[in-house]
Amino acid sequence: MATALGRPLVPEDFPDPGSVEAARSRTEVIINLVKRDKPTLRQLLGYLAGARGHYVTAGTPEQIADLIEDWFNDGAADGFNVMPPLLPAQLDAFSAEVIPLLQRRGRFRPEYAGTMLREHYRLPWPQSVFDDPAWTAERLDGVAGV
Repeated sequence: MATALGRPLVPEDFPDPGSVEAARSRTEVIINLVKRDKPTLRQLLGYLAGARGHYVTAGTPEQIADLIEDWFNDGAADGFNVMPPLLPAQLDAFSAEVIPLLQRRGRFRPEYAGTMLREHYRLPWPQSVFDDPAWTAERLDGVAGV
């Protein structure tokens, strides 16, 4: 995959997305970007460096809420990871300005069912190995370091 920085990249410069199990969707995004825009390696690296290949947008709180709602309504996304470049200030701004708009539109829950995510989704608590009768003090006597 020796590529000069100034030569336009081609999809063959990248591995088959099917062979990249850990990051298949990211590989597909990059290959589709290469097919569409035909960037040089330098251009591709410049594009990916800021947001690591994630979609980037900016705008007023209303514009951001509109975008999120449009993607959701169109079935393009069923959830979002917000990755502000400046923490905590921009996350605080998003929380204070965009989330209330989405809540008023019925697109973001106003509260959770429990204090823990497990409670919110009504997931059972896993049984502790320490509740297992097989893990008695007598059995642990032979375990090193106990």
